Amino acid sequence: MRRSIATVCLSGSLVAKMHAAAAAGFDGIEVFEPDLVASELSPEEIRALAARLGLSLDLYQPFRDIEGVTDELFRDGLRRAEAKFVVMNRLGVDTMLVCSNAGTATIDSDEVSAAQLRELGDLAARYGVRLAFEALAWGRYVDDYRRSWNIVELADHPQVGLCLDSFHILSRGHDPAAIEQIPAEKIFFLQLADAPALSMDVLSWSRHHRLFPGEGSFDLPAFLAHVLRAGYTGPLSLEVFNDTFRQTDVGRTAVHALRSLLWLEDQARRAMGDAGGLLTDIEPPTGFDFVEVKAEDTGPVEVVLGQLGFAFRGRHRSKPVNLWTSGDARIVLNEQQARDALPHLSAVGLRVDDDAAAARRGAELMAPAVHRRTYASEVPLEAVEAPDGTEIFFGGGSTSGWVEEFRGGSGASGGLVLGVDHVNLAQPWQYFDEAVLFYTSVLALDAQTGVEVAGPRGLVRSRVMSSPGSAVRLPLNVVPPVDEHGPASQHIALVCSDVRQVVREARARGLAVLPVPTNYYDDLQARLGIDAELRRELEQLDILYDRDADGEYFNAYTQTIGHVFFEIVERRGGYGGYGATNAPVRMAAQQR
Repeated sequence: MRRSIATVCLSGSLVAKMHAAAAAGFDGIEVFEPDLVASELSPEEIRALAARLGLSLDLYQPFRDIEGVTDELFRDGLRRAEAKFVVMNRLGVDTMLVCSNAGTATIDSDEVSAAQLRELGDLAARYGVRLAFEALAWGRYVDDYRRSWNIVELADHPQVGLCLDSFHILSRGHDPAAIEQIPAEKIFFLQLADAPALSMDVLSWSRHHRLFPGEGSFDLPAFLAHVLRAGYTGPLSLEVFNDTFRQTDVGRTAVHALRSLLWLEDQARRAMGDAGGLLTDIEPPTGFDFVEVKAEDTGPVEVVLGQLGFAFRGRHRSKPVNLWTSGDARIVLNEQQARDALPHLSAVGLRVDDDAAAARRGAELMAPAVHRRTYASEVPLEAVEAPDGTEIFFGGGSTSGWVEEFRGGSGASGGLVLGVDHVNLAQPWQYFDEAVLFYTSVLALDAQTGVEVAGPRGLVRSRVMSSPGSAVRLPLNVVPPVDEHGPASQHIALVCSDVRQVVREARARGLAVLPVPTNYYDDLQARLGIDAELRRELEQLDILYDRDADGEYFNAYTQTIGHVFFEIVERRGGYGGYGATNAPVRMAAQQR
C-alpha cells in the first residue's frame, strides 16, 4: 500500500519536511495548511518540488467550521472553501479534510449538516475536489465516526466521503468494528496515530501527546485490519501531533515514522490472517548472550567483576577485548577505539533463533547496521544500532562459538551469579518513544505500561521492554544528562540465588556496595512489617527489599564506575518487578 505522512508530524520548513519524507521512503504527504502559509514557495513550486521528489500530495488539511451552522455562517464558509479549492488546484491536491465543527456549530441536526456538506460538495465538484469528512473527538455535536458516516450517507454526494482517524475513534473508546460496514468507496482517507493512556481532556491529549504506531496504548493493528477489511485501498497516512517530534531532527523523525508504519502494516496483515506479513518473521529473543562495557581503561570494571565472583575467561585473540563470566552471565570489556571514554554500557548481545532473519528484519525496518572488523577465522555477529547508540547483537545457535576466540583465561564459569536479569538503558529524552518502537518492531519485544519514579532531580520516566516469559528485560529510562550531579542510570542487573551470600563474599574481596541510609530501613520495617532480624541483616549488607502478592525482591548495587554500575538481584516466587519503590533511595545515594 502507499504510505503517507502529514507535514505536521515533522520539524522545519515545508521544503525540509518534503525532502525528509522522500528520503525516508514515503510515497506522499498531507499538506498541513499552516506549513503552506508559512512557506516561501508558491503552490506551483511546491507541486513541482513534490514531482521531482517522487511525492504525491494526498490531502490538504484542515478545513473547519462549515457544518451545523446558521445560513449566514455557512455562506461565509463557502467563500472560504472556494478560496482553498483554488489553492488546491494550484497544488494539484484533489482531497480536502473537512473536520466536524468544534467551534461555531449551533444546530445539532444530521439533516442540516448533510445538506450543508451536499452544497459544499456541489462547489467542490466544480474544482475536481473531494471532501473527506472527519468526526473530531471534541466536535461540538459530531464526535463519533458512526454519526459522521450517517451524515455522509444523508448527503449522498459523490464528492463527499469519510476520513477515518484512529486517534479520534480510539481516544473516545468507540468500537471500530462498524468500519467494516462502510462502503470502501466512501472512505476517502485514513489517518493513523497512537497515544499513551492518559487522563486529560481529549483536545490537549491530541495536540501534544500523539505517538507513532507501536509506541502507545491503542490497538492499531486491529483498527487498521477493520479498515482494510472494509476494502480501503488509499494511503496509510500518519498524523501525529507531538511536541517532541516537532523539535527533533527532521530526517531522523521521518525514518522513525516510516518504521512505525511498516510495523503497523505488517501487524495488521497478520491480524487478518496473512501469515506472510510484510516483514521477515522472527521470534523474540530467548535470553542475553552478553553485555559489553567499553572504556579506554576497563581495569576498574574488571576489579568489580572479580569481587562479584566472576571468572576471567581470556583476552580476544585479535582485539583488546576481555571476557568475564559467571554462570550464564557474560560481560565483555572492550578497549578498542575507546580513547578518553569512561566505562559505559555500549552493546547488548541477545540470543535469537535465527540471527540472519533478525538482521534482515532490522534492515527492513531501517535500523542502522553495525559493522565491526572480523577476521576470516572469527565468528561474524550481526548487529543493529538502537536509537540511543547502543549496539544490539544477534547471537546464539551457530554464532555461540565466539566465546572460543578468547584465550588465556581460567576456563571456569565463575561463582554465585547465575545470569543477567535485566539491562537498564538510559535514553535521551528526545529518543525515548523512538526506542520503544525500535525494540517493539525490530526485536519483537513487548512494551510494558510506563511508570514514573521520583528522583533527586525530578521524575524519571520508565518503560520496560520484555520478551514472553521475561527471558529478556530491558527497562528504558529517561533521565537527566550525565553531569556533575550524578551518574547515568544505565546498569547491568545480575541474578543470583542468594544475594546476601554474594554481597558478603564480594565485601570480603573489597567491594564497596552503594550505602543505603538507616531511614530507608526504618521506613521498610514500618511499611512492610519485616521482622527485626531480617531488617538488621539487610541494613548491615546495604541490601534493599520489596515484595508484592507474587513474591519478593532483594537487591544491592555497586558504586558507579564511569557511567555504569551493577545490581545484584534475587527474585523469590513470581515477583516480576524491579523494586521501583526503592529507586528514589538508590538515585539519592548515587547522587551523594
